[in-house]
Amino acid sequence: MKYLMIPEGIIDEKIIPVTVVFLDKADIEAAGISQDEAIRRVGAEFTGPVAINVFDREAVTTTSDGVMVEGAIVRMGAADGGIVNKEFGILPMAEIPYSEERIAAEPHLLQWKKLFPGRKLFRGPNPADKLIPVHNVVISGRASNNNSATEMMNILTMEELIFPILGQLECINDGDVLVGYTGEHISVGIGMTVAEQFGRVFPHPQFHAGSTAHGSGPYAKTLKQTIPCIVCDKKVIAARTIRALQCGCVPARELGCSPVVLSVARALGSEIAYDRIQPTAQLELDSVGCTREWMMEKLNLTTEEIIARADELLPGVNDAKKHKASELVQVRELNI
Repeated sequence: MKYLMIPEGIIDEKIIPVTVVFLDKADIEAAGISQDEAIRRVGAEFTGPVAINVFDREAVTTTSDGVMVEGAIVRMGAADGGIVNKEFGILPMAEIPYSEERIAAEPHLLQWKKLFPGRKLFRGPNPADKLIPVHNVVISGRASNNNSATEMMNILTMEELIFPILGQLECINDGDVLVGYTGEHISVGIGMTVAEQFGRVFPHPQFHAGSTAHGSGPYAKTLKQTIPCIVCDKKVIAARTIRALQCGCVPARELGCSPVVLSVARALGSEIAYDRIQPTAQLELDSVGCTREWMMEKLNLTTEEIIARADELLPGVNDAKKHKASELVQVRELNI
């Protein structure tokens, strides 16, 4: 059975605190074993801390600010010393059943209806499946795989890696990624969520579009600022966000008001629901230059121009270096 991995170590002087493994649901099924068994078998291949993510390429998911993308993590694991903790080491993501009621409650999911009818949706786990009460996390020894497998930590050293879903998808799809430090804009953007059932960070609908989960004013830009990250090429998030906007999603109404979403909408000249941005969220946005006046300066660029100029137009990631995923990702095989 093939699996992909990014080894624990150093990339561009950035610390990768745990080995990260990507498994494909289709490969696991072809091998004739369960997803849990696959996680345990792969975990046994390593002596150090490992985060293990199982992907369904046919499913869809959402970013924390509500943009829908192809490919979803359906199970997460953590291993250390070759062992997956029996109680806390594996957790499935909950499938979200399609219904018109769900679309009405979570209006960013109109992308699901328009773009991906019939495809399964996964985001985070069902709290009923969790033994760890607050965080959507699995833990074994030193390995912590948190926020539904997008934030990994070595619990002993307290070194952390921000690894958003689109960055992981680019790794398994052999695209381009940026390795850098998270920076102020992404630190603010992480808090600009949409309200979802079984969300990647929050299990229950909690922080609606236009609000902030951080609520920490100018301090929000420092929360994740110096943490290493692996994210997708900015062209990728630009294209996915444009697609969401063209579906009728509006920042601060259907989508979260993250700096990236706002930057794409500003560049495109599309609607932004300014009056729905709560004062606490605007305070955080102001601290990184995303003021009301800035939002109103519509650039009216074409989609092609935005994608071509994505590195210039979209904020986020400090000291970034672009890599082919194949430069970082190693292909391994497990004997079944």
